[in-house]
Amino acid sequence: MQSCCGSVSARTPATVQRAPLPRRGRGETAPETVAIPGGAALIGTDTPVYPIDGEGPLTRTRVKPFRMDACTVNNARFQNFVEDTGHITDAERLGTSFVFAGLLPPENRALPRVAEAPWWCETPGATWREPFGPNSTHQFDPDNPVVHISWHDARAFAGWAGGRLPSEAEWEHAARGGLGDARFPWGNAEPDDITHFPCNIWQGTFPETDLGRDGYAGLAPARSFAPNGYGLYNMVGNVWEWTAEPFKVRSLKKSVRAVHGGKRGYKLVKGGSFLCHLSYCYRYRIAARSRTSPDSSTSHTGLRLVYDRE
Repeated sequence: MQSCCGSVSARTPATVQRAPLPRRGRGETAPETVAIPGGAALIGTDTPVYPIDGEGPLTRTRVKPFRMDACTVNNARFQNFVEDTGHITDAERLGTSFVFAGLLPPENRALPRVAEAPWWCETPGATWREPFGPNSTHQFDPDNPVVHISWHDARAFAGWAGGRLPSEAEWEHAARGGLGDARFPWGNAEPDDITHFPCNIWQGTFPETDLGRDGYAGLAPARSFAPNGYGLYNMVGNVWEWTAEPFKVRSLKKSVRAVHGGKRGYKLVKGGSFLCHLSYCYRYRIAARSRTSPDSSTSHTGLRLVYDRE
């Protein structure tokens, strides 16, 4: 997982104990996709904030036209997948998932913390259907992005849905929405804690207080805030999104190799989350990137699919 941002290694499998599926609600289950034009595409930036993550340089490539989910996959869609296939997520199989401590009820905040990121609790029984552990199905919202989903789960869902996870080039090309070398999907105007709230990120002092001035302390619905120029919602903030690619940084610097050593097999995630803030995790930028082990799951990582155009 990324500690928003860091990484935690794989966990030991446990006996699967599954809560009943939540009752069907109002959630959107039919995916809306938007057409993304092919052609010249930009990836990266010449002004990296975290060079060690491999954000730069700005490079030019080409992509084929494709379609992309307008929103991240929500709980209602994922529930359809589970009901149709009986899929057991890695979080269910392993018996735990990582939950941001500030969202847990007080009685669960004494759970084991991640040493390098103590705002994360390894929470027994936390899954996509019980996002804060046992007896939390009442906090299940069918319109929220599905979370506690590993890369393996995302791939399984993609196979069922007839899509695939995007490449980094496809993801960035789509996120730019036709704006070219922009920092954010809406342009270059920086979000703040006072008046400008174009996405769901942290307001306040991390990790103590999220003021929720953007309307949400925690997850926002998958379809919220204004879409970008291509009609895509929440391309940054809200939840990190899995990509198809391994996390790679092409660098000969010893310092970079040391940081990323031992992380073979980790997958690339894009977009940042509701935990990001300028003062701490400035990764709600298009060029920002992070790594996560493929069996890890958290309360701030989800997915969005792309579809090849015939």
